[in-house]
Amino acid sequence: MRRLAIAMVWAALGFSGAAQAQETIKIVVPFAAGGPVDTMARLMAQEMQGPLGANIVVENRGGGGGTIATDLVARAPADGKTLLMGSQGSHVISGVLQPHVKYDPAKSFDAIAMVGSVPMLVVTNPQAPFKDFKEFVALAKTRNLSYASAGPGSTMHIAGELINSGAQIKLTHVPYRGVAPALPDLIAGRLDVVPADPPVLLPQVQSKTVRPLVVLGPKRLASLPDIPSTAELGYGGMVMENWYGLLAPQGLPADVAARLEKAALTAIKSKTIQDHMKKGELSGTLDRKGFSERIARDVAYWRPMLPKLGITAGDAPAPAAKPK
Repeated sequence: MRRLAIAMVWAALGFSGAAQAQETIKIVVPFAAGGPVDTMARLMAQEMQGPLGANIVVENRGGGGGTIATDLVARAPADGKTLLMGSQGSHVISGVLQPHVKYDPAKSFDAIAMVGSVPMLVVTNPQAPFKDFKEFVALAKTRNLSYASAGPGSTMHIAGELINSGAQIKLTHVPYRGVAPALPDLIAGRLDVVPADPPVLLPQVQSKTVRPLVVLGPKRLASLPDIPSTAELGYGGMVMENWYGLLAPQGLPADVAARLEKAALTAIKSKTIQDHMKKGELSGTLDRKGFSERIARDVAYWRPMLPKLGITAGDAPAPAAKPK
């Protein structure tokens, strides 16, 4: 019995030493905990731990529209131990809109994998005086209507200005700190529409606290087959998508990049993440090459488009103090 006890102690010590030696990888999220980007990062961390044989932690570094966390990762060693869970809003929009950033959204990072993208959805109050998007546009040409955003320079702000430009109307922009504080005002009738990501809005649609008007994309959402897309209504340029994807500092060794890509793609195929994507209407997973090309296209598109919409550096979120 004494020998067995000693053997068990040594086994426990050996296991503890292995656990302590396990590699730790950090996924940095450019927003506070609880949002769609943070949720996706935590699901990816959970599902990638097994394939990588590593301990993966999530660190939230909000501020500056996502630029604080993005800059932090851009300056980190390119060893595969510091990753970024970015979105089109935090990575591309903030990166091209804000003059103070010292990184290039396309050239300062190595793409790992894009989990998926989703077109934004526009919702209104169930008691709104317009029954569809066509009536909404018609009313906006005779009355002062409003839309909410998560602040100047956010994807919600850009979606609202795309509607203004495409439909040739002048909705009043009402900025909030996020979509959550805007929804009570929409439900109370103090706002007319809110454009935001389906993962955030669909639960509200399902509970019938808000009513969907239109999808800002090329096609309808599977969960809302009766709600048209802007493309099918003839507004070809009124498209606003958001994507979620993993990136790393530029310069990853080829073997490290390939290992991370394989683990990420394996994680995305898991039932947990596939169920989450289906629920939030995310689709279009991309590997390293495809994701890198997507970012380059997005940067090239939005850099000249934002000024055309009247969105300039003055609309950018104020830079927060950089973490020490």
